[in-house]
Amino acid sequence: QVQLVESGGGSVQAGGSLRVSCAASGRTFSGYTLGWFRQAPGKIHEFVAAINWRSGNTDYADSVKGRFTVSRDNAKNTLYLQMNSLKPEDAAVYYCAAGPSSWPPRSTPFNYWGQGTQVTVSS
Repeated sequence: QVQLVESGGGSVQAGGSLRVSCAASGRTFSGYTLGWFRQAPGKIHEFVAAINWRSGNTDYADSVKGRFTVSRDNAKNTLYLQMNSLKPEDAAVYYCAAGPSSWPPRSTPFNYWGQGTQVTVSS
């Protein structure tokens, strides 16, 4: 079955950078979109970014556009989220997700989820 395992979370000061990774296994992901979501305490689950595994087409939430970059390494079956110019409001648990591709990528029915990795941003 599909397994998604996040890593790379941690603590960083505002303005800093962090990269989180998601190791994906259990199937070939051609025809799938993988994405990142986040949830902070007391806030709703929020879409962050997504990438079509085959084409590399990406999609970003307005709140992270220009600061975050989603990418994938097809050979390693690994998804990445490079986060630059981090703000305190970016602090959250970040989740990796996967689902059969749709358009735009954020509309994908994400039916596989990782366990999450914590990102803390201090001001």
